[in-house]
This record gives sequence, structure tokens and C-alpha cells, in this order.
Amino acid sequence: MAGGNVYEQPAFTRREIFSTMTGVLLVMLLASLDQTIVGTAMPRIIGEFHGLDRYVWVTTAYMLTSTVMIPIYGKLSDQFGRKPIFLVGVVLFLLGSGLCGAAQSMDQLIIFRAFQGIGAAALMPIAIAVIGDLFTPRERGKWQGVTGSIFALSSILGPVLGGWITDSFSWRWVFYVNLPVGVAALLVLIFLMPMLRQSRGKARIDYLGALLLALGTVPVMLGLSGAGSQFAWLSWQTLVLIGGGLIVMAGFFFYEAYLERHDAQPIIDPSLFKNRIFIISLLVSMITFMGMFGCVAFLPLYAQGVLKISATDSGLVLTPMMLSMIATSTISGLLLTRFGKYKWMTIVGMIGTVLGAALLLRLDVHSYYFDMIIAMIVLGTGMGFGMSLYNTIVQNALPHKIGQATSAMTFFRQIGSTVALAALGSILTSMYAPAFHSALPAQVNRAVPSKALSFFDNPNVLLDPNAQHAISTQFASFGQSGMALLGQILEAVKVGLTQGIHATFVASFIVLLFGMVIVFFLPEIELISRRSPANKDDAPSVPMMH
Repeated sequence: MAGGNVYEQPAFTRREIFSTMTGVLLVMLLASLDQTIVGTAMPRIIGEFHGLDRYVWVTTAYMLTSTVMIPIYGKLSDQFGRKPIFLVGVVLFLLGSGLCGAAQSMDQLIIFRAFQGIGAAALMPIAIAVIGDLFTPRERGKWQGVTGSIFALSSILGPVLGGWITDSFSWRWVFYVNLPVGVAALLVLIFLMPMLRQSRGKARIDYLGALLLALGTVPVMLGLSGAGSQFAWLSWQTLVLIGGGLIVMAGFFFYEAYLERHDAQPIIDPSLFKNRIFIISLLVSMITFMGMFGCVAFLPLYAQGVLKISATDSGLVLTPMMLSMIATSTISGLLLTRFGKYKWMTIVGMIGTVLGAALLLRLDVHSYYFDMIIAMIVLGTGMGFGMSLYNTIVQNALPHKIGQATSAMTFFRQIGSTVALAALGSILTSMYAPAFHSALPAQVNRAVPSKALSFFDNPNVLLDPNAQHAISTQFASFGQSGMALLGQILEAVKVGLTQGIHATFVASFIVLLFGMVIVFFLPEIELISRRSPANKDDAPSVPMMH
């Protein structure tokens, strides 16, 4: 493979690298914290604005705009350079943060969160692309553990920090806290960050492609977000949103292919999907994210509802998994730098992830907290060892399209995560009620009217202290026999919730098994380990799809 170990990018000074990475890591911390810190403040926000009916839209609006903009920013950064697009994203994110903190109603907060999402879309994918520009693929392993640790650290700190800020100051400071850190990062990036990669040809913005991408992605995301909760999966609203969005998305990809044939500049270059490394890396990372969300999204619910862990402590329930992810992400990065081989690590990571998911299948109504910790540590070990490799793998295979490739990976992961959460939430809901009623003893069915039992068709009774108190008061009026009946009913609720969560673990395990099969087909090419003047003939030899 002639020239396969040469990297097209001039060397940077130590000062440029250190200062740029300082700003980039601060921005990555902001972006990842923002996804976890806001959730803990939402109950206080709902209470102040009386906005329970629009609760999900605070997250949905942010998710919609950020998902749509991710591939657009990636393409623009390849055309105009990372620095100006990165700075635009940071400024929009900080402006959105300030507006969210100043919101005076639920509707304003939703609008401002959507605006904040427009800026947030540039932060994570371009930060990863900047690392791709600063370092050769072989060198990126040293930073892989650091960037992976940022994600895990934010998952640990976010809920705790959000709760402390909300209780000690105000929920508004959950948003305002972004400003001083973001401004510091912005100043570092403005004055010390080099321009990095920029297209040498004349840049043209694909306006129609951007419009089609938005018109296709938004209804699909809306349909998936509301499916199983606001609307039934087979309702006309869900089918129209998802079906209509998919039709527009198909039109988008046909239009992008047309631009490619006519030597134009599509937002998502169809040639990416001719690259086997990109396709398999995209599928495996997307599947792994779907499986991970299925495994961890309902663990706090299991911890509170079944293991009776307090709401405060349940915010830290994922800490063992995140700590193991930090450790193995760092180790895999060092191994990647040392040996320059990645395929064996992706396989080991997927095997560890599947083993962790298998251990979660053992959890039942009689399990202990220790059983859950062991499963999470194994799951986090596998996730950390393999997941953070894929951006480096794709950037190495597509050194001239780092921005597009990185943003496309992030875009499809986010779509996959939304699909997983919607589907698994529906599985949990559909499995709970039959399992609950099957677990009720015959004497309970005879003694308690069906109308009264229907109140327990929602497992939230295990999580709401006020509801528990009200129910206990009612059953206590019937004496000891009433309380005995309540105990049996609540035990049936725990059984139903456990079986519903178990069904989501089974679905996630099957998805991850599929990913483990696919990863064996991942081609391995030499990691670029040194630099040379820009020359496309020096790109690594990459297997193409035929």
C-alpha cells in the first residue's frame, strides 16, 4: 500500500495543539453536560411554568434542531474550515443558553432550546473532527481516552451538578453556568486555534439539500419521539410523520447522488456509503448505541421501582458503568497508539458489551444491587474498549472528508438512539400491564374491584411517594387485611415492571448480537502515522463497496 501511512496535514506547534485542545475539551464538556444536567432541573421548571403537558418538548425541540444541523455543519466545516464553523456553533449555543435561562414561559423555553440545539449540533462532531485534523490516526489514540472520559464524566456529574445548582441557586443557572466556561473556551479558540482544514475548491452551499434534510428528518424524529406515548405506533399521525419523512429523506439522497454525479458539493456525500469501513463502522456504532440505550435507559427505573433505591441515589446508579468506560477507553486509546491495529479491539469491545447485556438478563424481582453493579461494570468495560474507536477508524479511511464522515456518524447514531428509545419504551409499556395482572393472586382479584386495580396499570405508583401515601391511606381504612392486599398488589406491580424492563434487555441483547456479527466484517487498513504535504494520492487504500 504505497503511501498508506502518510497523513495529509501540516504539523502544528505545541502551543497551537495545547491551546486548541484546551478549548475543544471545554466545548465537549459543555455539550455533553448539557444533555444530562437539564433533566434534573425539569421538575422545578414544570412546577414554575405549569408545563407538564409540554414536558417532552423541551428535550424534543433541542434534539430535532441539533440532529438536522449535524451533517450540515460537517459539510460546511469541510468547505470553509473548522474554526469559523466551530466558533459559530459555540456562539449560537451560548446565546441559546442565555435565552433558556431567561425564559419566562414553557413555550419560550421550548423555542430557546430549539435555538440552542442549532448551535449544539456543531460542538461535538466538529470537536471530534478538529482532533482528526490536529493528529494522525495513530496519534489520536492518546486523546481517545480523554474524549471518552469526557462523555462518561458528564454522565456522572450532570445529574448531581444539575440537582445541586437547582437546589442551591435556581434552575436558570443550569443554563447560565454554560456562559463563563463557554466564553473562556471561545476566547482560547478565537486567538489561539489554527484554521485547520479547508476546501481548496470554490465552496458552494447546498441550500436545497439542507431544506430536504430538514423536511425529512424533523417529521421522522417527531414520529419516533411520540410513537407509543402520544400516539400509537400504527396511528395515522405516527404513520404520516414517519412515512412522509422517509419519503422526503429518500428524495434527499437521490438529490445528493445527482449532485455527486455533476461534480457538485452535496451535504452528505453518497460516496461515503461506497466505503466498506464507513458502512460497517456506521452500522456497528449505531447498533451499539441502540443497544446501550436499551440497556441503561431503564436501569434507574429498575433501581427505584424494584430495588427501592432512593431517587437521589438512583441518579448515580450508572456510575460504575461510566467509571469502567473511562478506564477501558483510556486503555484502548493507548493500545491503538502502541500497536496501530484496531479490528481486534472492536471485536473484544463488542464481546464485552454483549456479555454485559447478557448479565442484565439475569436481573429479576429478587436481584440485589450488587448483581446490577457487576452487569454494568462488564457492559461499561466493553463499551469503553470499543465504541470510541470508530471515529478514528472512519477518519483514517476518509482523510479528505473528516468533517462529513464524523458528522454523518453522529447524525445516524442520534437517529438510532431515538428509534431505540421509542421502540423500547413501547415494549416496556405493552409488557407491563399483562405481566402485572398475571402476577396478581386470585384472592386479590376477588377482593379488589377491577376499577381500583386499573389504577396500578401504570408502574409510576412505585416511584411517586405522594401516590404511595394516598393509596396506603385508602387501604389502611380496611385494617390489616387492606394493607396485606396492598402489599400483594405492589409486589405484582414490581413483577410487572421487572418483566417489562427484562423485555427491553432482551431486545437490546438481540440488537447487540447482530452488531457483534457485523463487526467481524470490518476491514482493517494501516493507521496513518506520519505527515506529508497534502496529496490525495497518499491517502490509504480503502476497500470500496461494489
